[in-house]
Amino acid sequence: MQAWAADMSNLIGKQLYGIAKWFTVLKQIINGVFLSAIVFFMTVSSAYPQADLWQRLNAEIMKLSREGKYLDAIYVAQNSVKLAEKSFGAQNPRVATSMNNLATLYRIVGRYDDAEAYYIQALTIRENALGPQHRHVATSLNNLAGLYRAQGRLEEAELLYLRALKIRKNTLGPEHPDVGQSLNNLGLLYKMQSRYDEAEQLYKQALAIWEKTMGPQSPNVATVLENMSELYKITGKAQLAAELQTRARKIRSGVNQ
Repeated sequence: MQAWAADMSNLIGKQLYGIAKWFTVLKQIINGVFLSAIVFFMTVSSAYPQADLWQRLNAEIMKLSREGKYLDAIYVAQNSVKLAEKSFGAQNPRVATSMNNLATLYRIVGRYDDAEAYYIQALTIRENALGPQHRHVATSLNNLAGLYRAQGRLEEAELLYLRALKIRKNTLGPEHPDVGQSLNNLGLLYKMQSRYDEAEQLYKQALAIWEKTMGPQSPNVATVLENMSELYKITGKAQLAAELQTRARKIRSGVNQ
């Protein structure tokens, strides 16, 4: 009797699991169809001014990305590129923004060749439309450099990081938060190249800028502290590494120092 009950319990459990799995797949299909319908309606409907529609699509991309729904976000981003090209012209900076968003999503899911192609297109459009010294050009350079760094193409990445840093210093000023980002990213690259002294100096500069402009409790400050901690672990400065890691952890948890 007990064996029969156990067999029935297992059978029912398998059936319930199968039903739950089927409902999960059905939900994914419905969500995908619903998303496709929304995007289609928005892109063909005259109820939305094109600029507003483009903004709505970008907002949806950000929302889906935050939720980790990268494939859905890619679908919307692809439509954002098409809409921008059709509405604003192929060389409009808004097309570059859409391409940059799509490239970033491709990078996240590991489609590096597609990411590189769209980053380069976005960079070219911005250089032609805005000029080679524009801050948005620096953003494109920084993003493309980040992709190359992830691929281990460190020499190519360094050239792009340095160019982005120079543009940002010239256009935004030497203490702008974006300059801090460039310094931090270049520090990460130099750490990968075992150029530890140079990396340390860049991290310290980024830390000073972010503490001054964003406050000592900023998440950016926590990021560079974590990067410095990793560097000090590598270079044998264990106590200093631990102190910085503790400080970063307090910032992340919202604990005032």
